[in-house]
Amino acid sequence: MLPKADLHIHTTFSDGKLDPVEAVEIAVEKKLSALSITDHDTYEGYFAAKERADELGIQLIPGVEITSSYKNRESHILAYFFNTDTQFFADFFISQRIERRNRIKGIIQRLNGIGLIVDYDEVRAEANGANIGRPHLAKVLVNKGYARNHHDAFDRYLSTEKLGEINQNYPEVSRVIETIRSIGGAAVLAHPAKFYSEKEIEEFIKLGIDGIECIHPSHNFTLQKKYTAICEKNALLITGGSDYHGGKEMAKRHLGVVSVALKHVDKMNRMCEQRKQIVELKN
Repeated sequence: MLPKADLHIHTTFSDGKLDPVEAVEIAVEKKLSALSITDHDTYEGYFAAKERADELGIQLIPGVEITSSYKNRESHILAYFFNTDTQFFADFFISQRIERRNRIKGIIQRLNGIGLIVDYDEVRAEANGANIGRPHLAKVLVNKGYARNHHDAFDRYLSTEKLGEINQNYPEVSRVIETIRSIGGAAVLAHPAKFYSEKEIEEFIKLGIDGIECIHPSHNFTLQKKYTAICEKNALLITGGSDYHGGKEMAKRHLGVVSVALKHVDKMNRMCEQRKQIVELKN
């Protein structure tokens, strides 16, 4: 069996159910060669799991899923192999955390306006110290009987279509891409089928995106081939992962079920090592 990697999972540091160490242990059980914990707007999970990953002999890749703004829409950019010692990046995520809180408060205000009684402190308690997000709010809505389950909460209240425009100040996607590259990392467009047309993907390429998440649970085989062809045509990195959050998810979204060949990870690593050397020379 060819060595594989899952480059997109979430843990308790954002909206996942597993703590980082548990995620690493499951990845080893699944016989993965590499794993990247890509929590929303934080890479603390990497530090929490690194020692255990080293003990078990699995490659743990620094990763994060960054919330950004593209055409006044929320956009997600995956970052990999960046320099984890960079204070600039750490400071960047402090402002991201504040913005996530403000956005949730705006959504709660919208929900209160249609008669749903929800308080920010309830959502913060559900997050339990993790980076707060809509999944935590969804859990509160389910607990209060406003929705049957997580998916129902999003369908009824929390999808972009239902919410409309909520004031948000996430950084422009161009700035996010530039920031990732400036600290030696790779910037990858997450699950494009969910959000972007082919023309918009071309715009991301012009902005300097390094790769596309071709393999994702939301992509059927035809879409995988389509995005892989775009990557090959434009000399972009090919990545993939399960987008695993834990809990009672569909089987196709379990950790390790959706993965990418390790050769793509090695290619990304080589590119980032060269980029780090260039960054050092400039500094």
